[in-house]
Amino acid sequence: MASHRPGRLMAAEIAEQPAVWRRLLADGPAAGLDAAAAQIRRRAPRTVLFVARGTSDHAALYAKYLAEIRLGLPAGLVSPSTMTAYGARPDLRDVLMIGISQSGGSPDLVRSLEVAGAQGALTVAVTNNADSALARAAHAHVDVLAGAERSVAATKSYTAQLLALYLLLDRVIDGNGGGTSAAEALPDLGDALLARDAEIAAIAQRYRFAQRMITTGRGYSYPTAREAALKLMETAYVSAQAFSGADLLHGPLALVDPQVPVLAVVNDGVGGTAMEDVLPRLAERRADVCCVGHPAAVARAAVGFALPTGVPEELSPLLEILPFQLLARHVAVDRGEDPDAPRGLSKITETL
Repeated sequence: MASHRPGRLMAAEIAEQPAVWRRLLADGPAAGLDAAAAQIRRRAPRTVLFVARGTSDHAALYAKYLAEIRLGLPAGLVSPSTMTAYGARPDLRDVLMIGISQSGGSPDLVRSLEVAGAQGALTVAVTNNADSALARAAHAHVDVLAGAERSVAATKSYTAQLLALYLLLDRVIDGNGGGTSAAEALPDLGDALLARDAEIAAIAQRYRFAQRMITTGRGYSYPTAREAALKLMETAYVSAQAFSGADLLHGPLALVDPQVPVLAVVNDGVGGTAMEDVLPRLAERRADVCCVGHPAAVARAAVGFALPTGVPEELSPLLEILPFQLLARHVAVDRGEDPDAPRGLSKITETL
């Protein structure tokens, strides 16, 4: 039956993403963006900490770049177990802690925000569920407005998190949300990229039998590399490892050979420029490089998928991940798997 076609839900949710972005851009106040940003400005934190798991952890890493580059504040990723399993109670005065979760139901994230609030931090939850325990535990909540996500592999909730975090921190910088206009072109660009699904289907045939892959990127694109690896692991069961372009040139470069495809994200910005030292080293190893990003870099790779130019680098991750979501789905289906229901996984993972 068509209703049981493998990957049907994942395909539908990938396709929804531009509509989700339009909704979030139009309904910022309803999402809680203005209220959360106002609280952050009033408290004027000196440090930003992010706490998340899984796909949301990659959104947190993206936001870490935003906080350090655009807000000019030191930022870090929290290890939840320090406050849950180990019972640590750090002094968190003048700290902003942002918890990011699709469901808002993971007990360790909820407890981390509860402890952070008790220790003096301002806490903000970014979820796809306004009634979640994480939303209730925080001083402020931002709803990413992605709508119900039925496929186990998160797609639309991930890019909605990216956009919500961008819009939130932009409002902290500028109370009027002046950077929103820079994001308004994203939905149409996303629709155009998703219309090129046939290109990704062809690339998927190239990697249908790959057992190992490496993903890499720098700067704002490093979270994309990590999320791409996770999507390939959880849907197509490929052993995929993600490295920043800088780290790849150290020990991990020894892993690269013609039988290990490398998926490289080369954005149109500082991070993409930094990858110019990486691509020649991969060529020396005779790597099969699939490049997603700037057309000039794609032209030099074995295969690739060009993204539109002129998109601000801090917004490029919303577009970069789309071809990797499609790739993971196609590779999984081509292997006879169902990416809507990966083995051993459920939609909500409750870690303690």
